[in-house]
Amino acid sequence: MSSTTDKIKGVTNEAVGNAKQGIGKMVDSDKMQVEGVVQERKGEAQQAVGKTKDALKKAIDG
Repeated sequence: MSSTTDKIKGVTNEAVGNAKQGIGKMVDSDKMQVEGVVQERKGEAQQAVGKTKDALKKAIDG
């Protein structure tokens, strides 16, 4: 996967995770809130992977 793809997927997962957390709070669903947190963290990790790929590419390219 390219760094851009990783970052896009990361942003998407963060947004969906935040939405799940909000909906979980509104409907009083602990399960949905936890799923939202997990998905948000997954998104953060995906973005970090994308940023690391960018940094490595810059270092290699000089």
